[in-house]
Formats: sequence, structure tokens, C-alpha cells
Amino acid sequence: MSAVLSILDLAYIREGDTAGNSFDASVALAQLAETRDYRRIWYAEHHNMATIASSATSVLIAHVAAHTQSIRLGAGGIMLPNHAPLTIAEQFGTLETLHPGRIDLGLGRAPGSDQKTMYALRRDATSADRFPQDVLELQAYLGGASRVPGVDAVPGKGTNVPLYILGSSLFGAQLAAKLGLPYANASHFSPDSLVEAVTLYRDRFEPSDQLSEPYVIAGVNAIAADTTAEAQRQFESAVRRRVVQMIGRGQTFSPEELDLIMASPAGQQIRQMVRYAAIGTPREVKVYLDEFAEHAQADELIIASYTENTESWLRSYDLIADAWHSARVSG
Repeated sequence: MSAVLSILDLAYIREGDTAGNSFDASVALAQLAETRDYRRIWYAEHHNMATIASSATSVLIAHVAAHTQSIRLGAGGIMLPNHAPLTIAEQFGTLETLHPGRIDLGLGRAPGSDQKTMYALRRDATSADRFPQDVLELQAYLGGASRVPGVDAVPGKGTNVPLYILGSSLFGAQLAAKLGLPYANASHFSPDSLVEAVTLYRDRFEPSDQLSEPYVIAGVNAIAADTTAEAQRQFESAVRRRVVQMIGRGQTFSPEELDLIMASPAGQQIRQMVRYAAIGTPREVKVYLDEFAEHAQADELIIASYTENTESWLRSYDLIADAWHSARVSG
């Protein structure tokens, strides 16, 4: 299966940087991706996370879109239970009106936050239960056939912004299949369900006005560098930072303490979360991505990359594009 490549940008705030630095880096990445023929870039909604700046997802998309010309941009995803469907229809209808043919809307049902943040968002604890109905309500606003009599999304009505269902379990796969929507599996951080979920989605897919055949996007981590050793070093550093963020909660550890944490069951569990990872030289990354696309039955791969600085981050995506496109040309 010959997959296309896309990018997941978490607008990561690196140590010593600011959210403003992160936004500048996101623009630089999008401009690079546009010249290197990546299909799309998605930004994820997270809240109350000191290292992620994409909480106001639609605003960030608007900013990047204003500094690019053609690459598709979208949410990967909007956590719909945090919002009224009408609000999201208006936001993404506005984006589509400003940037026609360039906007995607990926939808998830997870809170994207902890219990305290859920309260701060005024999120109802049962709102995730309404996710299927909310997706249909949102789709209707964007299509111009509102399910709420007398209420239209302006802008939004008739824009038909394409929807994608995101998931890290079988629920999202089942819903995407039932509604005839593309399915994106969060295998870059939740790998356990990938094969079963994609198989279920493809087996149960029902064609819709948006999509006639199943379409699968699979998340995968990737870092390319000039040498295998350098790529592995960057990846190990990224994993250690993630362990500190998830377990340490802002604490400072000595190298010896961090080694013990990495070897602990909790540390190993976090390492397993990113086990789908293409790490190495451009050629090695290309080989892994080809094999992963077959394993995932994926039409499209969306790459998440975490490196120590913006320069190595941009270079990684540039090197991956070199290997990917040169192989396709030579083939």
C-alpha cells in the first residue's frame, strides 16, 4: 500500500522557549511542508499542558493558514465534548470561508485534559456520551441541513468541511465506519488498538456522501537525522522528557534518578506508548514507514516528531521528505 505523508504538530513549547516561539516554529514547519509535498498538518486540542500551545486550535490554524498558500490544515483533533457543535461549525466554517479547500476537521471524544481542567472548561461529565449525536449535529450545520430548527451556522452553512473521526479504541473505528467518515487512529501514542480497530473499520464501512470507500490515517513517531546514532539519541531524549512530564509533574531529577524512573514499570509503560517509531537515517525511516503503512493498512501516515530544538525538528521532516519522494521517483 502506497501511503501519503502528513504531519501532526503539537505546537510543542521546548525548554526555555515560549508559546510565541512555538507558533513561529509551526509556521516555519508548515511553510517547509508545503514545499515538500506533505498532504496536511493537523493540530491537537490539549488544555492545561505547559509544553503544548495548541489549546486554541482553530486560532492556531487561522494563523498558520495566513502564512501559507496551499497545504491543508486542520484539527487532529477538536475534542467535541468540550464544545457546542454550533460553535465548532462557526469556527471551522469561518476557516473554510477564509481559506477555501484547505481545512479539515478531525473530531475526538476524549477530554484532552484532567478532571480539574474539565471543570474549568465547564464540561459536563456525561458529554462524551453524546459524541455520536454531536458529530451528526455538527455535520448538519456544515452541510446546511440543521438538526436544530431555525438555527444555522453562519459562517459554516454549506461549507461541507470534511470530517474525520479520531480514535484510540474500537469506539471511534465503529463510529467512523457507521457514518462513512475517514478514520484516524492515534497509534503514535496509543498503539494497542491499531490493527483491530482498522480491520473493524474497513470491514464495517458504510459509504456516505463524503466518502465512498474507507480511508485510514495512522499516527507514527519519526525522527530522521544524518546518522542512526544521532536519531536514536534525539528519540531517547524525547522519551525521557515525556516520562518526566507524565510522572515527574514538574519535578527535577538527577540523571541517576531519571534512569531509575525510566526502568520502572511506569516508565516502561510510557515507552511502550511510542513503540511505533521510525528512527534513524532517512533511508531507515523510509523503510520503517513503508512497513508500518502495510501493518496499519493505512492510506495516509501522520508523523509526530519530537526533537530537542526547532532546527533538528525541521530538518527531520525535510530529510523524511527527501527519502520518501526520491524513492517514489526512482520507483
